[in-house]
Amino acid sequence: MAAAGIGIETTNAEGYPDSTTFQALRRVQRAEFGYRPLTYICSPYRGDVEANTELARQLCALAVKRKKIPLAPHLLFPQFMDDDLDSDRELAMFMNRIMLGKCESLWVWEEDITAGMRLEIEWASLYKHPLPITYINRTELMEVRP
Repeated sequence: MAAAGIGIETTNAEGYPDSTTFQALRRVQRAEFGYRPLTYICSPYRGDVEANTELARQLCALAVKRKKIPLAPHLLFPQFMDDDLDSDRELAMFMNRIMLGKCESLWVWEEDITAGMRLEIEWASLYKHPLPITYINRTELMEVRP
């Protein structure tokens, strides 16, 4: 049986748990990819949805380039929720707050801070150990454009 999502067997050929091999292979994977903290991407969504979605994608690409694991809920939730419905938006913001709590840092698109983004910035500062916040602008983003 392979460990969820990492392609490493957790049992030996006879089917018995084999945590030694699992741990060794996990260390090899860590050596290959390094430590990558989960980073919440905070950028606008409403308004020009197409341009804002592209901006979020570019911010995620920059995060990966800088050895982070990006988390951009506004790229995921609109796939099955309607941001124009108050009930869906409230639920999405609740889920955003939960996911933000799992992250080690917050990246903010500083050139257009919306009301929703302001909430996320505020939440990041309210944790027992406030999240470090990095503000990103067009100059920094240019390095990932094709």
